[in-house]
Amino acid sequence: MSAGPIDDADRCPCLSGETYGACCGRLHRGQADAATAEALMRSRFSAFAVGDADYLLRSWHTSTRPAALELDDYLRWYRLDIEGTSGGGLLDAEGAVEFIAYYRGPDGRGSQHESSRFVREGGRWVYLGEFGLD
Repeated sequence: MSAGPIDDADRCPCLSGETYGACCGRLHRGQADAATAEALMRSRFSAFAVGDADYLLRSWHTSTRPAALELDDYLRWYRLDIEGTSGGGLLDAEGAVEFIAYYRGPDGRGSQHESSRFVREGGRWVYLGEFGLD
């Protein structure tokens, strides 16, 4: 049920207000790296929305990355609300992004509230793990 591939001219799933091609699409294709922890968080949400497990693995810290990742095809991720950030800027080495991600599935609508941790690895932002919220 994931949205699957989308056109570069479509609205980006991360709801940045940009097109997919100008926003997360170029990160997913490896044409650019996320400039901030929030940009990486948005690109990871978009990867869930379009079903790009390879990008999710590439953007995961080597110390916490699983060997494989199988996405739930029956979930459709459709909205991302950034609740706050700490660090994660252009000159920072680490950061956190608190967010709520909304999905639809066979049992109806739901959401995931999380505070994700990010660090720079090899000069680029990667997902380290979550702090965990309700």
